Amino acid sequence: MSVSADWIVPDWPAPPRVRALITTRPGGASRGPYASFNLGARVGDDPQAVRRNRDILRRSLPADPVWMRQVHGTRIIEADPQVMDEEADGAVAHAPGRVCAVLTADCLPVLLADAGGTAVGIAHAGWRGMAAGVIESAVRAMAVPGASLVAYLGPAIGAAVYEVGPEVREALAADDQALLAFAPRPGGKFLADLGVLARRRLERAGVNRIFGGTLCTYSDSRRFYSYRRDGMTGRMASLIWLE
Repeated sequence: MSVSADWIVPDWPAPPRVRALITTRPGGASRGPYASFNLGARVGDDPQAVRRNRDILRRSLPADPVWMRQVHGTRIIEADPQVMDEEADGAVAHAPGRVCAVLTADCLPVLLADAGGTAVGIAHAGWRGMAAGVIESAVRAMAVPGASLVAYLGPAIGAAVYEVGPEVREALAADDQALLAFAPRPGGKFLADLGVLARRRLERAGVNRIFGGTLCTYSDSRRFYSYRRDGMTGRMASLIWLE
């Protein structure tokens, strides 16, 4: 697999036939607030620039990614290269060469792989989707026991900068462990740790081998897009497939 030197190849104990990568911001055709490797087709960028960027990405993949219309929901689809732009926030694949993909710019991409190399999956986990159960939906869609899965948490807005209101804390604090993901701030606000919240939900679903979760999109404007930081901005892609 040939990838850009700046892209992220997850460091996790996935089976050999599992392939995954996460794109970063540099190296593309987009300009202005979308500069430069924007892969989001619905954020206001020049469609031709997005196509050029997606063509570059395609060279590192066995097939076109199965792009979705992400809506912060819980629907998980079976990745099918014949069906694009389904409304969903996650995908799974049980056959080789089917590329699951999510687009993010602060939300947390959660990658999943079965230890037996029979299935892979991915979820787009912002706070709304996480509160609604998108991570649990993705684990169920893998159709294997949670204990047989390994997970990787990609770049997302970090706990040092992600300020939220009490309604977010209320929606996500399902138990005492989840409450630990919130640090009080002045004015009734909280700093939220999406990584801690995702780990707790994965553990409750039986997934105990969890990696990643250290990269902050907000804090690194050279490498990552961040909606919270910039408003008008591009999107990175997280992708996973079976060889």
